[in-house]
Amino acid sequence: MAPITENLARVMPDIANEARPAVAGLLDWVGMGEIEIPVAISDAAGAVHTSGARVNAFVNLNRADVRGIHMSRLYLHVDKALGAEPLSPCSLRRLLKDFLDSHADLSDRAMVQVHFDYLVRRPALVSDNTGWKSYPVSVTALLDRGQFSLEVGVQAAYSSTCPCSAALARQLIQENFVGEFPAGSPLDHAAVLRWLGSEQGINATPHSQRSTAEVKARLAPSFQNLPFIEIIDRIEGALKTPVQTAVKREDEQAFARLNGQNLMFCEDAARRMQKALDEDERISDFWVRASHFESLHPHNAVAMATKGIVGGYSSTP
Repeated sequence: MAPITENLARVMPDIANEARPAVAGLLDWVGMGEIEIPVAISDAAGAVHTSGARVNAFVNLNRADVRGIHMSRLYLHVDKALGAEPLSPCSLRRLLKDFLDSHADLSDRAMVQVHFDYLVRRPALVSDNTGWKSYPVSVTALLDRGQFSLEVGVQAAYSSTCPCSAALARQLIQENFVGEFPAGSPLDHAAVLRWLGSEQGINATPHSQRSTAEVKARLAPSFQNLPFIEIIDRIEGALKTPVQTAVKREDEQAFARLNGQNLMFCEDAARRMQKALDEDERISDFWVRASHFESLHPHNAVAMATKGIVGGYSSTP
């Protein structure tokens, strides 16, 4: 006689597949959220790096008479696909096709979202030092009735110095200068130079704050890779004041100069990013958000922009 455990295994119930829903209805997305898994990423030089990721895997359920999907199949496909090769548009499309092939009688749409930190070694502004920077990134792939689309998301931290605060500080310095060196009195070059280098002379400084650029970009089919670093470099090049890693005094001085040469409100930052992404023909649509974590206020200054195409991203907060 067969063991009891074998008999139980052969008759294990599959409620999701066999039971009918108490309330019938089609579902837009069903799946698994926050799957913890390592992913491999190829950099511009072809080197492969591994990062811990969180993955959301979904299909739609377009049969009202079926209670649920096969969630374990989604997990196993994610585990197999992301462990086999670096992330790419091709690998993500194959993964979504596997989702649908394993749910052929239930679904015609599939989506996967991958969130992880992209580590890049960055040089200092002046010194010979380098250091690591971590950029939160994401990729969302969608296969909708045979149509494949891809979205890349990145976040980058930068410094923003308030133009209004800078103007007010300059006015105070001018007034301070008039008090120290009255009009009509002879100016001693050495005395003025000492005064300019003193705390008493420069009696006001503009406020600046760490800020965050958030970008979502829909990629044209011409992209064969996932351009995380290309988009990050384009954004940081437009803003010109990305936060630094290893910093010596000469690097900090260079950073102070960059801030002074790039005074910006959040509106300026959003427009800079908008222009930079609009010039890349490989990006079919985009959404950007500039958030300045004000040192003057307990709230943030925020600006958003899109490419502005019909049916594209909405700039609704």
